[in-house]
Amino acid sequence: MAFCAVAPATGPWLSGMEESQAEGMSETVNSTLTTHVLNTATGLPASGLAVQLAQLQEPGPQWTELVERQTDGDGRCLLLLPRGQAKAGTYKLRFETAAYWEGLGHVSFYPFVEVVFTIADPTQKLHLPLLISPYSYTTYRGS
Repeated sequence: MAFCAVAPATGPWLSGMEESQAEGMSETVNSTLTTHVLNTATGLPASGLAVQLAQLQEPGPQWTELVERQTDGDGRCLLLLPRGQAKAGTYKLRFETAAYWEGLGHVSFYPFVEVVFTIADPTQKLHLPLLISPYSYTTYRGS
């Protein structure tokens, strides 16, 4: 099973040992939050796309970055919010689409895509797919 590439960030991340242990487990055991990005212009996974996860801090509109990752070769990030670390609240995923499209030799109308969502039940698995092209995007709650 492939996991997304880890980029340095601050926060409650898995240690190297925990990550290697996670590789042998299913995503539903390890992660409360996952994403999958598909390039609809080519019909292929969007690999190497930078993704950041942040949580809204109450009171006030202050976001705290929790993790920064890159999608793997299959366009997936499976360990965005490991099981047991989710809390009820408002979160956002930020996808760096301009850099992704630039790497493919395209110009993107959207420099980034932010998907804001609420976790009401931290014990439930949450999967947020994103479909992108240089001039459009769509997302939905997956399973």
